[in-house]
Amino acid sequence: MRAIMLLGRSSGEFRSATLAVGIGLLTVSAPGAAQSLDATVSHHARGLFPGEAVLLRVEASRPVTEVRGVVFDETVRFYQAAGGVWQGLVGIDLQVEPGDYTVALRIMPATGAALEHVYTLSVEHKAYRTRQLTVAPRYVEPPPDVTERIQREARRQAAIFATVTPDRLWRGSWGRPVPGQATSAFGSRSVFNGQARNPHSGADFRAAEGTPVSAPNAGTVVLTGDTYFSGGSVILDHGWGLYSYFAHLSKMLVEEGDLVEPGQVVGHAGATGRVTGPHLHWTLRLNGARVDPLSLIDILDE
Repeated sequence: MRAIMLLGRSSGEFRSATLAVGIGLLTVSAPGAAQSLDATVSHHARGLFPGEAVLLRVEASRPVTEVRGVVFDETVRFYQAAGGVWQGLVGIDLQVEPGDYTVALRIMPATGAALEHVYTLSVEHKAYRTRQLTVAPRYVEPPPDVTERIQREARRQAAIFATVTPDRLWRGSWGRPVPGQATSAFGSRSVFNGQARNPHSGADFRAAEGTPVSAPNAGTVVLTGDTYFSGGSVILDHGWGLYSYFAHLSKMLVEEGDLVEPGQVVGHAGATGRVTGPHLHWTLRLNGARVDPLSLIDILDE
């Protein structure tokens, strides 16, 4: 059979792509099996750009017990959603270059042979704007006596984001942690006091000091405390390699090890760390990839 790929290419809009073999389906038959396995694979995303979250979908013609995937050298974990559809999240990191990337899929039916196939995600280029910011000089050229602290905090955070908790704690749609609008674009190139620094890897929300910050979904608190650049910080582990990082808080209301529910207040917005004023910074990590939190909210808006 001949592989057919249909990929939408409208930038900034939701789109779906379906890969099929034969007439619209992926099909495999086990020797002697009475039924073949037909499956349709598709994706849902605002766009296939660096920094976007992507929802993969697998629909099978008969019961499936498990779906597995690998892309960007990371495992894609699938769960069964409404209607028997299997869904899995993929994060396209900010540093991913434009091009075609394959998702190696293995679809396991309740009986019969597994179906293995490759699905393609065609990542496109996206131009990010540059933002000029003025902050206290110590946050651009830190004094020598804080170097070890900065490195220690970076190592701890890297270890957290590299950990994949086997249980999926989050469910359903995601909420915003504060009611305000996003004020700084995800992925923008940051220039502090005239010096270029790393791209903005989160979403900033307008929030006065003391504004309650709510968990966007269920998770376990794996870090809370003051950090040099991010100030008052809380990190939630939502399971399956998905993390929320809230920064610049004036107050933390949870402790490490706490299990929080969607909408539970975890702290108050503030102006701590490297900031120009009060706001909430929300970083999302998905299997280590830096993705725009708003992209996840959009694709999981059920």
